Amino acid sequence: MSLNLNDKKAVVAEVSAKVATAQTIVVAEYRGIQVGHLTQLRASARAQGVYMRVLKNTLARRAVEGTAFASLASEMTGPLIYAISEDAVAAAKVVQDFAKSNDKLVVKAGNYAGKSLDKAGVVALASIPSREVLLAQVVGMMQAPVSAFARALAAVAAQKESGSPAPVAEAAEAVAE
Repeated sequence: MSLNLNDKKAVVAEVSAKVATAQTIVVAEYRGIQVGHLTQLRASARAQGVYMRVLKNTLARRAVEGTAFASLASEMTGPLIYAISEDAVAAAKVVQDFAKSNDKLVVKAGNYAGKSLDKAGVVALASIPSREVLLAQVVGMMQAPVSAFARALAAVAAQKESGSPAPVAEAAEAVAE
């Protein structure tokens, strides 16, 4: 279906608004994928907060023109699906996870914070844990010494109550770890 000029302007404005707040754009070729599989990909993208759309390449070029993602314009050839996300790794992760199970989706390129990425770069970006997972890991590392200290204090308290020196040695080993 052909778009008239006003429809094209609306599409470019919509995509430009998404690009303005994005950190990552991933471009993939979807030639030969069944409609049902594309629907699954879009549902997965929506669940992760990724804006995913099939666009005419000329409209996509206009949407990224003058932005940090302008370097992607040279990669915009063929039937492409565009994944745009505010989260640094979400777009790459959604596309790469789907590409693992469907070999007809081929990652072409990406752009993270103004830096162009080839297919290997997109795969590397997709392998980074999400922000929530990284925060949980940092909190866990920060809690480990505190919890070890609390166990040591509990062992000292138990030793004072029982009067035996064994828990003190165990507490000293726990603090040393």
